Amino acid sequence: MVMDVDMGRDGRQDTAELVHRPTRADILAGVRLRERRRRLHLVRWGLTGLFGTGAVLVVTSPESSAFSFVAAVFCAAWIWSIPHLQAHHALRTVAWQGEYRTSVGEAGIATETEHVTLVQRWSVFRGYHETRDHVVLLSRDPNILLVEVLPKRGLRSPQDGERLLALVGRHLPRV
Repeated sequence: MVMDVDMGRDGRQDTAELVHRPTRADILAGVRLRERRRRLHLVRWGLTGLFGTGAVLVVTSPESSAFSFVAAVFCAAWIWSIPHLQAHHALRTVAWQGEYRTSVGEAGIATETEHVTLVQRWSVFRGYHETRDHVVLLSRDPNILLVEVLPKRGLRSPQDGERLLALVGRHLPRV
């Protein structure tokens, strides 16, 4: 892994390391946070409600067809499931790389798999959000095209979790 490692004040290595394989839940956490930050969840729920209401109206209308009802229910379900479909697609894109070894340090985040090494400086990110199971970092670009998900299950100990949050908190604001 090509990354400078800074030493903390007490002389120990000031990094947090994670080892994990991506899961659909990891990616879904990032997709949902991105959706909330861009307020797309309001559009998604609005359209889901619109098609759901359409399905109810079709059922209550005396001159409706079964096709109209099925089409409205299908559209409502499809729109509601978009984050899950995105997570499934992203998982298929990255899962073949196997185990991810991530090092979070003062210089940024370095991730290595058997096939690729990626180094991201802190300047790439606008902020972070902590969930029960993840630390999610959002990119600085207007559309938040990049989402870095750090699953807490990949940490070796609770102390690594505290170190991870301290490192991220020193460089990025909580969003």
